[in-house]
Formats: sequence, C-alpha cells, structure tokens
Amino acid sequence: MRETSIFWLRVATGFYAVGLLDALLIGLRLQARLFRAALAAFCVGAVLHLVSIVDLAMWYGQLPVYNFYESTSLCAFLIAALFLLVYWRYQFTSLSVCIFPLVFLMAEVAAMERPVATWQNTTLRDAWLVLHVLLVLLGCAALLLTAVASVFYLVQERQLKTKRRGTFFDRLPPLATLDNLITRSMAFGFAFLTLGVIAGTTWAFIELGTRWFGDAKIAFSFFTWALCLVMIFLRATAGWRGRKAAVMALTVLGCSAVTWAAHVGLQPLLVR
Repeated sequence: MRETSIFWLRVATGFYAVGLLDALLIGLRLQARLFRAALAAFCVGAVLHLVSIVDLAMWYGQLPVYNFYESTSLCAFLIAALFLLVYWRYQFTSLSVCIFPLVFLMAEVAAMERPVATWQNTTLRDAWLVLHVLLVLLGCAALLLTAVASVFYLVQERQLKTKRRGTFFDRLPPLATLDNLITRSMAFGFAFLTLGVIAGTTWAFIELGTRWFGDAKIAFSFFTWALCLVMIFLRATAGWRGRKAAVMALTVLGCSAVTWAAHVGLQPLLVR
C-alpha cells in the first residue's frame, strides 16, 4: 500500500510540474497563455495527491505524519487545497507564482521517501551532475547581474536624492532601465536555480537514497531557493521595486554565494 501511495504522489508531482512551468514563464515575462492548463493540471495533481494520502492513511489506520516525507506531503497538499480555495473565492491568480513552484518542490521531496535503483550508467550519472552544476552556475551568474544592477540602482537613486554629480555614475542607465534589468535577471536567476535544485535533488536521491536530506548543505540550498522564491513573489505581487528589490537581490546573492561555497565538495565527484 505504501508503494501505491508513492506511485500516486509521483504522478501528482508530474501534474504539478505544469504549474511550475507556468510560474517560470510568468517570471520570465514570456507571453505564454499557460495558466488555465496549469491550473487544470494542478487540480488533477491535487486530486491524485489526496488519493496518495488517503491510501497511506488507510494502511496506517490514521493520519500519515510519521516522518519528514509524509509530513511534507500532507503540508504540500494542504497548501495546494488552500490555494484552490482562495482562487475559487477571490480569483487571486498572482499567488500561483509562489504556490505552484512551492507545492511542486515539496511534493517532489515527499515522493523521494522510497529509494530507487542506483545509476546503471556512470556516464549518465556524471552528465546529470554536470547539468546540475551548470544550471546553478547560470542561476548564480544571473543573480550576480541582478546584484550589480541593484548596486548601481542604489547609487543612482542616492545621487538623484542628494543632487550630487559624479564622474563614472553619471553614465549609468536611468533608474527605470536598471529596474527592468533587475526584474529580468532576477527571473532568469530564479528559473535556473529552480531547475538546478530539481536536478540536484534528483541526482542526490538516486545516488544516496533517503540519506541525501540529512546533508546541511542541501538544506541550506533549499533555504536559498525559498528566499529567491519570496523575492520573485514580492516582485510580482507586492510590486517591490527600487530600494526594496535591490536590497533583497543582494541578500539572495549573499545566500547563493554561501551555498556555492558549501558545495565545493562536489568537485571531487566530477573527476572521480
């Protein structure tokens, strides 16, 4: 019964992935009309998620919250159900930018409770790890660009307020241009980091089974990703612009730098 519960949860995660794609497209400001399809897939995923929880509850004889994975699964379903309730009542579509990626990642982590067969092909294993590292580096590069633009924004804003003229900073683009650059690079950074986290957790799950979650470096990676998600959400819904967005971008870049420094231990795996 536990195997069927995990099966339905993994199928639900596949449907949640459509919502993740929609959130990434919105963040990148691509003109893709995917929300209705994503919402429909999200509803199907929530139903299958409920089937998974009920299946496991029948096997236990009570609510399945015995370990981290089961608790995460239940929490992800409750978030999904609450979002659908809020959307049905208020048509709050902007909330999907945060909820779709969050529920997908939580469901994905919860679905990793049961180990799978290890890598059968070492070439595929190494290529998957290289892909993970490449995606994270691209995300960090985009966040670095965001941080640089944020610093220029803060300097430009201060000069305008104090009415002081400088030599180099007089050649900076207008605040509106810098703000648009921050928005675009921030979105690309979040997209690459999200794909990098998914690739990294999948690689670690196949490589280490259920032992991957005990690594503090991975936990901090999730924290950095969550902080980036909050930044994107506040930018998209609360209209954070200017100084607030710049300070937030610098904070996320700092966390990303600490996360990357903690993962330097990945290098020996690439040359093994």
